[in-house]
Amino acid sequence: MKNSRLAFAAGLLSSLVLTFPAHAQLDSSRTVTIVVPVSAGGGVDAIGRLMAEKLQERLKQNVVVENRTGAGGIVGTASVAKAAPDGYTILLTENSAAISKWLTKSTPFDVNKDFSPIAQLASSPLLLFAHPSVEANDIKGLIELAKKKKDLSAAIPGVGTPHHLAHLMLEAEAKIKIQTIPYRGTGPGLADVLAGRVPLMWATPVALIPHVNTGKVKVLGVASLKRTPSLPQAPTIAENALPGFNLDIWFGLTAPAKTPQPILARYEKEAAEIIKLPDVQARLKKLGFEEAYAGSDAFRKRIAADHERYGEAIRAAGIAPK
Repeated sequence: MKNSRLAFAAGLLSSLVLTFPAHAQLDSSRTVTIVVPVSAGGGVDAIGRLMAEKLQERLKQNVVVENRTGAGGIVGTASVAKAAPDGYTILLTENSAAISKWLTKSTPFDVNKDFSPIAQLASSPLLLFAHPSVEANDIKGLIELAKKKKDLSAAIPGVGTPHHLAHLMLEAEAKIKIQTIPYRGTGPGLADVLAGRVPLMWATPVALIPHVNTGKVKVLGVASLKRTPSLPQAPTIAENALPGFNLDIWFGLTAPAKTPQPILARYEKEAAEIIKLPDVQARLKKLGFEEAYAGSDAFRKRIAADHERYGEAIRAAGIAPK
């Protein structure tokens, strides 16, 4: 009798183990939404739409992108933190999620506790661009100009974005002051720069390379330590003016905390395979991005490390959250 009971218990446990993942799988009749927390047309949006396209093909179900903008990415990011942890809402995230707390007191999420990282996908350099009328051709020249000209301003795609942090770092290290003008994404800010209403703009290469090629904007410097192959003529800020200056943008997928592990593992597996596809690699390169895949554990560690690093940089600049 004892052996019979043990056998029954073992069989029941085995059944539960085998069936649990099935209960946690995605229902192909439901739509998966990838939330992009900035407006359409920029680099974050481009990666979100690329992932939606490829996931739809591989999961055999509808995958859509929803741009939920506002407050430098806080609105869209917070919406995913509060979403049901069932796998049908995921976030295309970037550095701003790890910056917001240090600049905005009312940030309604904890980047380390409210999300389940899936995978880092790519990275991109961040550059400072200028209208051709700006009397500087590199960061060193801009610093000299800013010390004489007090009405300079720079477009950024929202408060608390990596673009905003790069600007704050530039001001602190160069001991200059340039007004920031926040926009709801890259597109609206670019329109004002092209029209000459705003002289400077922090952006990734994706939306501005065509305008650099036609001379409608010029590039002053690259925020990361290495020059970018998409604009090799642009010196880094570190080599040109401020040694050690370093900030790039990473992009990845996260889900609400407590999303079932089998679903997270499925997304991680698909992301790892999608990012290696030749056509995806080619499209990333064309957009000015570099493939920088990292699995869930490595991505979680990077988010936590950058969260602390950004906080230290902002405090060193003497900036308190508002």
